[in-house]
Amino acid sequence: MCRTLAAFPTTCLERAKEFKTRLGIFLHKSELGSDTGSLGKFDWGSKHSKESKSFSEDVLGWKESFDLLLSSKNGVAAFHTFLKTEFSEENLEFWLACEEFKKIRSAAKLSSRAQRIFDEFIRSEAPKEVNIDHETRELTRTNLQAATATCFDVAQGKTRTLMEKDSYPRFLKSSAYQDLASQASAATTFTSSCSPAEPSHT
Repeated sequence: MCRTLAAFPTTCLERAKEFKTRLGIFLHKSELGSDTGSLGKFDWGSKHSKESKSFSEDVLGWKESFDLLLSSKNGVAAFHTFLKTEFSEENLEFWLACEEFKKIRSAAKLSSRAQRIFDEFIRSEAPKEVNIDHETRELTRTNLQAATATCFDVAQGKTRTLMEKDSYPRFLKSSAYQDLASQASAATTFTSSCSPAEPSHT
């Protein structure tokens, strides 16, 4: 039951649904995969206001640092959606590919995956060519001759720096994120004033 009903005319459940809808619009057609950006794992029912509040805090945390954004699956999906509007999603996709690449333990798989990443993101005229200098491109090409988990580190680091200094500030200033952050702030305040398990007293 909501104790501040006059200030918040909607119920806790309706407010949570509204926030979920707003997030769904923001992440519309994200193509990072079923795990990233998936809303399925979040239960926005009235019995789960704690999860709702936690997720709201996650959204608000994206503006605290680029690291917090990249450590959040929904943050990555939201940022990816924004980058697509700027036609620069290849930078984030390369960074994510490198993160997955580092988890590979098989030497044979490392070599084949490294070549695939190079062909997709690094080589000149690659279908998703990232914006790195010639020296870094050639260094990465050399690293592929004996592929290790760190062979993309320099290129990945430069791409990350580019996103943090260029795209990330614009993402935070975008109307889409500003609107979502406003909803998250309201949801955090709202859920703190709700106590779903509180019994009614007569």
